[in-house]
Amino acid sequence: MKTILNIIWLVLSGFWLFLGYVFAGVLLCITIIGIPFGIAAFRIAVYALWPFGRTTVERRDAGAPSFIGNILWVILAGWWLALAHIVTGFLQCITIIGIPLGLANFKLIPVSLFPLGREIVRTDQPFASSRW
Repeated sequence: MKTILNIIWLVLSGFWLFLGYVFAGVLLCITIIGIPFGIAAFRIAVYALWPFGRTTVERRDAGAPSFIGNILWVILAGWWLALAHIVTGFLQCITIIGIPLGLANFKLIPVSLFPLGREIVRTDQPFASSRW
């Protein structure tokens, strides 16, 4: 079922959201200061391309730098990417078939707003890999 949903997702919205994240990542990687944000955008781009069967968890070793970075991220790119998920999710929830896809878009909103300090894992792997 996850594969079917991922294929439908890819055709209807996943590819365009992927391109949005890649575009944001390229723009952010232009400067040296923006490289960590660009890497986060690329990581989320892959997640937005194939989201079913994966989820995000908080990293235990993320601290104040992640918090400050997330504030900068919201200002630089997060707001626009979250808005894209809201619009796409609303449009997909109009149809009965699109409701699971719209809910997946809404699931991606917190990740698009605050990506630093989070890790993408498979749903059968309940916790992030330990970095102790």
